[in-house]
Amino acid sequence: MKNKAIIRLVIIGDEILSGKRQDRHLSQAVSLLKPLGLKVSEVNVLGDEPKRLTAFLTQSFATDDTVFCFGGIGATPDDRTRQCAAKALNLPLERHPQAVAEIEAQFGEQAYPQRIRMAEYPKGADIIPNAYNRVPGFSIQNHHFMPGFPMMAKSMMAWVLEHYHLEDRQHIHIEQSIRILDGHEGDWIEFMERFEQDFPQLRLFSLPSIHPDGSRSFELGVEGEATAVQEGLSVLINEAKHRQCQWKTI
Repeated sequence: MKNKAIIRLVIIGDEILSGKRQDRHLSQAVSLLKPLGLKVSEVNVLGDEPKRLTAFLTQSFATDDTVFCFGGIGATPDDRTRQCAAKALNLPLERHPQAVAEIEAQFGEQAYPQRIRMAEYPKGADIIPNAYNRVPGFSIQNHHFMPGFPMMAKSMMAWVLEHYHLEDRQHIHIEQSIRILDGHEGDWIEFMERFEQDFPQLRLFSLPSIHPDGSRSFELGVEGEATAVQEGLSVLINEAKHRQCQWKTI
């Protein structure tokens, strides 16, 4: 990649919005992106309503972002992502020969008349191989469409990242942190503000927790390139020691 990518996730399905299923795509995507020096910039969760989905995709296709879309590419009437993507691009749906071959190889005569619909993509799309059941996803205009099943989407997203050379090895980030035990992050605000001024190349974060017994602790950490992270972490540890706090590395 020549430029740092803006990567967005689009998670599609009424079942996510209704709470019938919990999303797992975000955490899975992060685990695939992080070793490549990439991260998620934005996540959108949409239902299956065609007008809203088409309008969203129309705006999304107008960007240069790399977008991973999960869900709604099956053959049942409530799966509308393929159709909405085609409408958003003002393109017809066409049966992709490679997708047809994959679905026929998997299901034989049972591919017809319904399952074969899953080979219909916006004209000009390329397939994303599906090692799980051979029903491909598709890519078009920096958008990559995959099933809503995380066990299928994981290998498919990994294939996209490798096939399209989506990586930024020059900016691989790590994060390290300590946990301040029985402490309040509010007591550290002035220190955090100074730290951000001293280390603008790092992302400082704090995550408070309230435990069942009512005690409090918080995770204090830094994210960035490895050398800077080690230096920043040392500053956090030294400050904890100076304050005589109870702390531990995470």
